[in-house]
Amino acid sequence: MKRMLWVVLMMSCGATFISTLFPLYGEHYRLSSLEITILFAVYAAILLPTLLVVGARGNAWGLKRVLRWSIWISIASTLLFIGSFNVWMLYAARILEGIAYGAFTGTASAFLLKQTSPNKVGTAIKLSGVTVNIGFGLGPAISGLIVQYLHFQPLRLPFWFLLVMLLSSLVVLEMLPKHEDSQAQKPVKTKISLGVPDNIRSHFWSFIGLPIFTLFTLGGIVFSLIPSFAMNVIHTTNISIPGLLILLLLGGGALMQFFPWPPNPVTRMRIGILFLAIGSWVIVFSGQTASLFLIWVGIFIQGIGAGWTFQVTLRFASQLPKPEERPRVISAFYFCAYLGFIVPPVGVGVLTQFFNLNFSLILLNLFASLIVIYVLIYSIRFNRYYSKLAENQ
Repeated sequence: MKRMLWVVLMMSCGATFISTLFPLYGEHYRLSSLEITILFAVYAAILLPTLLVVGARGNAWGLKRVLRWSIWISIASTLLFIGSFNVWMLYAARILEGIAYGAFTGTASAFLLKQTSPNKVGTAIKLSGVTVNIGFGLGPAISGLIVQYLHFQPLRLPFWFLLVMLLSSLVVLEMLPKHEDSQAQKPVKTKISLGVPDNIRSHFWSFIGLPIFTLFTLGGIVFSLIPSFAMNVIHTTNISIPGLLILLLLGGGALMQFFPWPPNPVTRMRIGILFLAIGSWVIVFSGQTASLFLIWVGIFIQGIGAGWTFQVTLRFASQLPKPEERPRVISAFYFCAYLGFIVPPVGVGVLTQFFNLNFSLILLNLFASLIVIYVLIYSIRFNRYYSKLAENQ
């Protein structure tokens, strides 16, 4: 399990590595706010169909084979970033990274669970979620620190570090057993769909899909706009600060998953998604007051909410379906998550053509707050369902 978690950590770092470099690319290639946002969102736009296709066919192709190819594609994306000299190469590299992580996400979860004994499945799912969150936070932090303090080829040197990290994940992957590919001998025709069973569909969309969509929407704003937000609104030129803010958001949220209170998952979800909304509004207010302290506070509060919301939604996505339905439901879970990376950030990019960045964030937060209110209301119905489910188990 530990070796596979290392692979997950390295690939998760790569998925967000570019986040703190968006302002530098904007200056170097003279990109508008909308173009930077599209550069961010094209990754998720390609990731989603890849996730659906590989989620449905991954077992037939061979899980380890899919993981191997996803790492190689990520390496190709990294090499393209290193050698880029035109903006189209950035978009091509982002597309490759979307394919790589889309193929990796659901497959890595299935691969990890096949290597885990039944009595440790819950632990494996929890550690997988924690590892993904820490990796997402470490990527921008590492690249930001490299750019800020090494002062050498800022658009290329960070990706040399990433290349070494990805190669290490490839080496570790090859050390893992191949027994999980035994089902790949006969190609199986599998319908490509989200695959949420009818008996949990309403609960999935309202209490799993919407919360994780909201989490990634607000997190996506942090990833795509906080670097520019920190430089233009908070007026700090330290490139490492946005990366450390992202690390606080996701790494801190991941560590909060080990905090035992509250033990009831529904209560944990209610508090978590409420913290998401509160933290995002504090971040907006920090822009109006140009307060670096407030943005740190807002990120910290949102980080707690992100950690608990991610933990509980992933738990429900794994717990509610039958074991044979679990991989497809988890793929649907990640589909909802990455959908939150696309439309809202692009919407903010469009809004910034007419309004300032801070007002655009206010509009997005109003949208997210409406979802939060709906989820809190729906939690009353879900709590009754989950209580009965727990009694019967």
